[in-house]
Amino acid sequence: MKLKNDILVRNKESWNKVAHHFNGVDALPSYGPYGQTEEELQLFGEVKNKKVLEIGYGSGHSLRYMAEAGASELWGVDLSVEQKLAAEETLKDLSAHLYCAPMEQDIDLPKDYFDIVYSIYAIGWTTELRATFELIYSYLKEGGTFIFSWDHPLYVHAKSENGRVYLDGSYQEEGLHTFENFKGEDATMVLHKRKMATYINELIQAGFTIEEVIESAVGSGYDGEEAEISDRYYSLYKARKFPTTMIIKVFKNK
Repeated sequence: MKLKNDILVRNKESWNKVAHHFNGVDALPSYGPYGQTEEELQLFGEVKNKKVLEIGYGSGHSLRYMAEAGASELWGVDLSVEQKLAAEETLKDLSAHLYCAPMEQDIDLPKDYFDIVYSIYAIGWTTELRATFELIYSYLKEGGTFIFSWDHPLYVHAKSENGRVYLDGSYQEEGLHTFENFKGEDATMVLHKRKMATYINELIQAGFTIEEVIESAVGSGYDGEEAEISDRYYSLYKARKFPTTMIIKVFKNK
């Protein structure tokens, strides 16, 4: 428990430092770097008059996207105070219930209430995957949908050197990974490296039924764009060889 709390405290401090790097980044309609978009995948279906909750709302741009699609209520949880301030600015002309708290903590959000819960490139930061999925399950109405995207668990092993892409490290080994000087800031971030099977099995254990698992292809917006050789972590060159993003859609049984 102490380790979990230490990680949450450290990550919150660091996110407050780096939040400005993510204003409008990794937000709907995008599901992730170079990946397919909601316009292409149509995973949410009809959003009009739906109550939606975002886990890790960041700068608020995904919630604005939901508002523009006709969602009736906007709710969100995020660890960072700076992200909350950014989201409040993004959503200043809208009514939104925004909370600053860890996603794995029960903060008395309404149970059996939401039509849709979603998370865009945030769920992997949880220190307790099972607890997070169980909470999300409790928030949803029967038949409600949960959709999330995250780094494809294999992509972290896809290294590039002078255009040669190869796999490095052990995909089999799960556990903590520390990033020093995240985004070039004095910020240390810690996350849990997990296999895709772990995400899927924890969803099942939480009670969800899996509807779709997507290993995202490169989005159609990059059709015809030349993929220049690049050794950056995210690059079109690498994304055409390994999916950057996994997207999983599940529902709460009726």
